[in-house]
Amino acid sequence: MRHVVVMAGTGAIGLMAVFAVDLLNFYYISRLKDPNLTAAIGFAGAIGYVQIAVSIGMTIGLGAVIGRLIGARKATRARRLASAFLVVMLAVAAVLGIMTASLATWLLGLLGASGEAQNQAASFLHLVSPALPLVCMGMAQSALLRAVGDARRSMQVTLVGAAVSAMLDPILIFLLHMGLMGAAISTIVSRSVVVLCGYISLRDHYMLERPRLRAIKPATQRIGAVALPAIATNLATPVGSVFVTHFMSRFGLEAISGQATIDRIVPVAFAFVFALTGSVGPIMSQNLGAGRKDRVKEALGASLKLTALCVLLTWAVLALCHGPIIHLFAAKGVAVQIITLFCCWLVASYFFVGLLFVSNTAFNNLGHPLYSTMFNWGRATLGTIPFVWIGAHYGPIGILVGQSLGVVLFGTLAVLTAFRVIQKL
Repeated sequence: MRHVVVMAGTGAIGLMAVFAVDLLNFYYISRLKDPNLTAAIGFAGAIGYVQIAVSIGMTIGLGAVIGRLIGARKATRARRLASAFLVVMLAVAAVLGIMTASLATWLLGLLGASGEAQNQAASFLHLVSPALPLVCMGMAQSALLRAVGDARRSMQVTLVGAAVSAMLDPILIFLLHMGLMGAAISTIVSRSVVVLCGYISLRDHYMLERPRLRAIKPATQRIGAVALPAIATNLATPVGSVFVTHFMSRFGLEAISGQATIDRIVPVAFAFVFALTGSVGPIMSQNLGAGRKDRVKEALGASLKLTALCVLLTWAVLALCHGPIIHLFAAKGVAVQIITLFCCWLVASYFFVGLLFVSNTAFNNLGHPLYSTMFNWGRATLGTIPFVWIGAHYGPIGILVGQSLGVVLFGTLAVLTAFRVIQKL
């Protein structure tokens, strides 16, 4: 429990800082009181989550394999494979980022965006998407720091990037009157700072070397065996969100703005739960490499207890503060109903989201990545499409309720399967 709390706690502080800045961005834009801009953030965010999902999937593969090698005391091989796979990660991110920027307007049209909201979202993606390799590199560096047990520096790297963004946002958005483009520039600069700090921190651990061409193939094969299913797994969540955004767009810009507000609150409110998924993985893989099955099971149990505690505390805070939240983000019309329902009731469903995420981490790090793919896509399809389609007949509120019901089923099944996997190690 102590190991999980330390690793997840430091990771949560870093994640919370990053997502708090994202939430602050949304707050600044909302104060401009232009529904086209707040809706543009919602549309651009739905596409951005797909890009981030690919980056996270590659990072999961990197952390799982390197953590297992370190647990087995094979530091030299870990360094060689990590350095080689970073080349692959950067190449994939560059291609994906450029493709997204090129197809931005068309992709936004598929989501239901139109008019000024579509134009603003496309301009944002044209700037931010080509810089996707910076995101990928920053995530990889943070994962390597966690893999060697340096939770403090992993946290500090993300904190520095968040601080830079927090300072630049009001200057670019308000003082220089750059609006959404100012937020995009701030994002790129902060990601660059994260990469620089991550590189400096990793030098002390000798976890990076000049990539060797002959190491790229074995690194891709070994890490890719975990990364590809992890990418497929992580793509499920944003694909499900894209489907929800498409249905929400039928109810106007206010509905999209309400959904965008929730999408910015969730990562901050549940930073600890999300940090668990990145932190408990190396703990499991290291103990698996060391042959300690008992500690693998203990890590999963501790994660589930912490998830329950985090959701209960978050539910209480959001239920009490939903009024000020509505006022802060200048929500109007149906957006007020969406935020109120989420803060007072639907936030409880994130316990089952946490069960699903922690279970997926166990699958990815214990040699069963296809299980996580199956459960995440099950949630994104069978657990989302029919529920949201039926809920849409009752308006935006029905969409959110339907989305929440689907995750209860798949979160429960996933955690039961995770314990069975550990029992059979």
